[in-house]
Amino acid sequence: MDKTVDILKVEAEIAKLMTESAKLTAEATKLNAETVKMNAEAAKLQRETRWYPVIWATAFAGTALALARILPH
Repeated sequence: MDKTVDILKVEAEIAKLMTESAKLTAEATKLNAETVKMNAEAAKLQRETRWYPVIWATAFAGTALALARILPH
């Protein structure tokens, strides 16, 4: 009888641990998806950042040309 009770307790503990393991796996999957999303956003920002020097150079050239027209020679 004691052996049967022990077996039932162990089986219940195993079921409990398997449920917890499934929950942790689901959480890990969610975190992995979030990581992929964040990496995609970071890649997008890096692509946009590459254009900053071009934008600054264009703005500087435009300002220089505007000042050259406005200021008397």
